[in-house]
Amino acid sequence: MDDDNQIIVPPSFIALCSDARGRLRMSAAAVRDRHELCEDLACGLVERAQQLHHDAPSEQGVLAGMHAALVTPTSALAPEEARWVVLRLAELLGWHSPELAEPGLSPR
Repeated sequence: MDDDNQIIVPPSFIALCSDARGRLRMSAAAVRDRHELCEDLACGLVERAQQLHHDAPSEQGVLAGMHAALVTPTSALAPEEARWVVLRLAELLGWHSPELAEPGLSPR
């Protein structure tokens, strides 16, 4: 990701787009575009999550509900991107990260 673009993609997102050897599975521009989509979505969900928390019993419940909505087949996100968005949302809100299953793994 060394070109002149000023968008800094965090290592946590780059890992989603990399193979076992750490090589990107898509172009650097595509990784930046996907990251920008996911970051914008996480930022856009902050206010809605706060509203839901007002009526919901727990932060974890709000985040689990958001995750459930983002991993549906009609979502524009891959499961690992949906997980990243929810973890980023928790970070933006200052909430504890939820226990979300890694894509392709059974929940604990």
